[in-house]
Amino acid sequence: MSSHDHHLIHRPEDEALGDMAVDRILTLPNIITTVRLLCVPLFLWLLFARDAPGWAGLLLGTLGATDWVDGYVARRFDQTSNFGKMYDPTVDRFMMVVGIIAIIVDGAAPLWFSWLILTREVLVALWVVAITALGAKRMNVTWWGKCGTFANMGAFPSFLIASQSRMPSWWEPTWLVVAWICVVPGVVFSLLAAGQYVVQGREALAEGRAERSAAA
Repeated sequence: MSSHDHHLIHRPEDEALGDMAVDRILTLPNIITTVRLLCVPLFLWLLFARDAPGWAGLLLGTLGATDWVDGYVARRFDQTSNFGKMYDPTVDRFMMVVGIIAIIVDGAAPLWFSWLILTREVLVALWVVAITALGAKRMNVTWWGKCGTFANMGAFPSFLIASQSRMPSWWEPTWLVVAWICVVPGVVFSLLAAGQYVVQGREALAEGRAERSAAA
């Protein structure tokens, strides 16, 4: 066994393989994604068991702000894999859905906003699963989608932080302003991205079927 087999930072070019040809699971980016996933129970514990919405919001905001880390590490150290490209966005969507449901139960954010974003996330996820099952090519996250997610992951934690009790008088209005500043672009970008995914999904499905027909 060569020495680099023992290294966590694995470089596919050492084996003359392209990024997409390497489909390892135990990579540093996937470990980072798993650590972020394991923070979800901690978020729920802080929000409901400890009744600490401020700390829960801070944790949720940190998870959203560090979304880029695993992707950066994957590119920086040539750790890109098919599994990672599916695992990371799946975990991100799971954290978003669980976080929104928890906030709906807690009541920290406006219900119309929470239900709108939750419905959008679920419908987009079902759409992607459906077209993938029908043979569509894998779709990348759009720029509008990234912007919408970033804004929403600023809005929801801010609503939670604003609801923290026993804080100075300026605390709640300040964080509510931050939350509402994020709400507007979050809603607009999320809905625009949903429309993009519908169009791109149809194109990806047609391309996938055309490639299978050509191969046959």
